Amino acid sequence: MEAPDRNIGLDLVRVTEAAALSCSRWLGKGDKIAGDQAAVDAMRLSFNTVPLDGIIVIGEGEKDEAPMLFNGEKVGMGLGQAVDVAVDPVEGTNLLAYGRPNAISVIGVAPRGSMFDPGPSYYMKKLVVPAEARDVADLDAPVGDNLRAIARALGKDVDDLVVFVLDKPRHKDLITEIRRTGARIQLHTDGDVAGSLMAVDPTNVVDVMMGTGGTPEGVLSACAIRAVGGRMLARLDPQKDDEKKALIKAGTDTKSILTEETLVNSDDTYFAATGISGGTFLRGVRFTGRGAVTHSLVLRGKTGTMRRIESHIALEKLMRFSAVKYD
Repeated sequence: MEAPDRNIGLDLVRVTEAAALSCSRWLGKGDKIAGDQAAVDAMRLSFNTVPLDGIIVIGEGEKDEAPMLFNGEKVGMGLGQAVDVAVDPVEGTNLLAYGRPNAISVIGVAPRGSMFDPGPSYYMKKLVVPAEARDVADLDAPVGDNLRAIARALGKDVDDLVVFVLDKPRHKDLITEIRRTGARIQLHTDGDVAGSLMAVDPTNVVDVMMGTGGTPEGVLSACAIRAVGGRMLARLDPQKDDEKKALIKAGTDTKSILTEETLVNSDDTYFAATGISGGTFLRGVRFTGRGAVTHSLVLRGKTGTMRRIESHIALEKLMRFSAVKYD
């Protein structure tokens, strides 16, 4: 038996809060680079207060030539547990830029050496289901067979299901097949970390997430899925010739099926997310005139604890000493 120890997730949520608050000033202004830069700057500065010895394994930015916390960058105070860190200061930069729902700021943490390194892989095919359906999901099964099996495991009819799919040209056939089964669809332009979490959240209307999304986002999602249960099945799915050539040159296996357990091979994970633009997953930053209100999710894999946090921030007092700029 162990006495309660420190939950680093409660430190990490202050980092995602800072990033969300800082970039939310750019909501709907059409400049995703400026919004992302604000989040990156706030996240990097806030990490300096977290008592961990972190190295970024999953850093966003290379694929889109955006501002980034780069792979290999050291974060934290250099104290305590040595960890791998996955970050996405703004998951859904276009969602932020155009004022669309479900932009979030996200961090995942796991013991050093436990995170899958995607190397030159940017995209992977994914299937995410709740815990009740983890044993029936099959990445290679026909869409209709998969959805019927998942529906049975959830005690639902197929036409009760809601499937999260990214609204991309590559998913034209997938969308047709889902509709043919009678299942319902939520189409989202971006944000497949949020989509994965919706699929495993028992309070959310989404039952399944299907389709090809980001490889870094897959590793981030795995940190959360290991904490709350559910199943992710994935396979690297390069979308452009340059990505395919880079994977071949690196000798990367693109045929094997990955799971949340191979993407993060420890259940001692932490995950924190703060809503930016609001939506069905997390409510967004709301400025009140006197301050701001944020809504966050914190998960700890070791204990399976989920916390939903509403923070009321007195910006006038905070800005008297904060190095992070929120105005």
